[in-house]
Amino acid sequence: MAETREFFEDYMPKKLVDKPDLIKTNASFRFDVDGAGSWVIDLKTPPGNVHEAAAGEAADCVITVAKADWERVLDNPGVAMQLFMTGKLKASNIGLAMALQKILG
Repeated sequence: MAETREFFEDYMPKKLVDKPDLIKTNASFRFDVDGAGSWVIDLKTPPGNVHEAAAGEAADCVITVAKADWERVLDNPGVAMQLFMTGKLKASNIGLAMALQKILG
């Protein structure tokens, strides 16, 4: 199983370096992962940035999910829609949330 902290601290920053075209998304995403913490992936300013979110930090799309469910998404991004439909994953902006498939995949 993928680990949440490792994803935000190691995997995603490296991915932004390896795939600079992700910055074209031009949005920021805050992930509130219950049981793990909150992180922001900022794709507005090159080369992108991933950091722990400050309390109440604004973002264009806020994803709220439990740690175990988020780690299921990391292992299998296709499960995100199922979690969304059952209310286990919430997104403040559905359009931007759909862009996450490209970012996570």
